[in-house]
Order: sequence, then structure tokens, then C-alpha cells
Amino acid sequence: MSVGAAANAVGVSARAIRLWESKGLIPKLERTTTGYRTFTASDLAVVHFIQQGKALGFTLEEIKNIIDLQQAGVCPCPRVVQAIDAHLAVIERSIAELSQLRDTLSVARRTADTESHGERSRVVCHIIERD
Repeated sequence: MSVGAAANAVGVSARAIRLWESKGLIPKLERTTTGYRTFTASDLAVVHFIQQGKALGFTLEEIKNIIDLQQAGVCPCPRVVQAIDAHLAVIERSIAELSQLRDTLSVARRTADTESHGERSRVVCHIIERD
């Protein structure tokens, strides 16, 4: 199977597959005598795995580490659980920060609704300059 056919089969771009191969996520692929890459079912499964890892928010480096563990005969699942927990912690912090920002912006918006827009500002705009 060619890189284009593999890309279509998995739903990624041929460029992404070439990038993943260059970064060592996909083992060096067999090539035809004319230099075209050929994909086996196993290669296609790895491409699909990478796509799924990306969809879960894993970086290419994280995905490569997972693949490397598996290829070394080590079950990568405990490492995946650790990575998922780390990603969830980052997401929870981001949600908390965004929630705080939403609350702050809501107060600023209510201030804008209740105060005169012609009010003289200390510097630029009284809505932002609130203490």
C-alpha cells in the first residue's frame, strides 16, 4: 500500500505519515525499486495508533516513548495511565484558570453595563482600571 493509500485508509495526511516516519514513530518502511514507501497491515496499525494518541492529546514524543516501550517488550499501559493523569491535571488547572477569568470578565462586563461610558478614566478605560 502506498503512503497516499495508507493516509486515506487511516484518515491522516501523507505529510503527517512522512513526518512520523522521520521522527521514528513509524519504523523505516520498505520501499519499492522505484523508491515508493509500502505499508503493511502492521505499519497501518501503528499509523492508526499514532492518530488515536494525537486525538487523546499526546505529543509525538509521548507517543514515540509508548511505542518504544512496547517494541522493547515492556507493557506501556502503566506509563499511558501516568500520562493520562498528567494530562487530566493540566486540563483541570486550565479549567480552573478559565473559570476564574470568566468570573473576572463577568464582573468587568457588569461594571460596563452599570457605569457611564463617558466616565473619565485614570489612564485609558475605567472598566479595565478597576481595583
